[in-house]
Amino acid sequence: MLNQVRRVGALLLLGAWLGCMAMAGSASSSIPTQTPARGTYRVATHAGTFARHGRRHGRRVPADGCYARSAIVIEPGSGRVLYEKNAGVAVPIASLTKLMTALVFLERKPDLDRVAEVTRVELAGAGHTRLRNHERLALRDLLHMSLMCSDNAATRVLARESGLPPEDFLARMNQMALELGLSHTRYVEFTGLDERNVSTATDIARLLHAAADNPIFQNISTTRSYEFRSATRRHEIANTNRLLYGRYEILGGKTGFIQESGYCLATWVRVQGHDLIAVVLGAPTNATRFADVMRLVQRTLSADFAPSQS
Repeated sequence: MLNQVRRVGALLLLGAWLGCMAMAGSASSSIPTQTPARGTYRVATHAGTFARHGRRHGRRVPADGCYARSAIVIEPGSGRVLYEKNAGVAVPIASLTKLMTALVFLERKPDLDRVAEVTRVELAGAGHTRLRNHERLALRDLLHMSLMCSDNAATRVLARESGLPPEDFLARMNQMALELGLSHTRYVEFTGLDERNVSTATDIARLLHAAADNPIFQNISTTRSYEFRSATRRHEIANTNRLLYGRYEILGGKTGFIQESGYCLATWVRVQGHDLIAVVLGAPTNATRFADVMRLVQRTLSADFAPSQS
């Protein structure tokens, strides 16, 4: 009897082992015989498993040379449009707002050597800023911070020190937009942090043209780096317009970015004796906005200003 029990147990163990082998064989048959491509991996989700490809492919330059969602290139002397892409579509413009803020502030003929104090009101929700509560510095230095490195707290102090109540300053920004023919431009605050500040590539090109006619704006917006002291400490800032460090002569410009706007750039370029204003709105990366402008400028020069052949 004991031997019979042992035989039955052995048979059961053998059956279980054979079952496991069969399951393993079935599972292995579903595994691809080729090694998966490098960079391919699988992500499990509550809805199942799907393949994602992590291999980075270099983006191909679009046929028109522009990654940005909208753009324009104009000849400022004649107003001739040399290139456009969705140039009439109103979109968030981020810190390009500060072009108009600076114009309204400078219209007030401020004493730029006058010292102002930063308060918690300007610092609240301003994002990254170099300023501190109760820090005192000249309006000239605040204007450099606003235009060169888009400091939002500095910009708010300028609006406060203009002598206009906030609602009147904002109303003047929108009124000046109408006076300049910027029919698709609307401002709801001074810095560009609010996505409801909107404009078009066409309007921004006109706005930069007007701003660059102001020698104070032109000087500051084309300054690569700037050092100054507040009442308590030393500051050093750099211009966010990378084109200032390249081969082109830049006569004015401004960068901008919030999540809703993407990366924006408006700049006045002088190259090979030709003046061009280029605006790109909604570029996917910081570097792309500058590359877009450089490609558009080069293509414009080749197409519109190439020497005629007899």
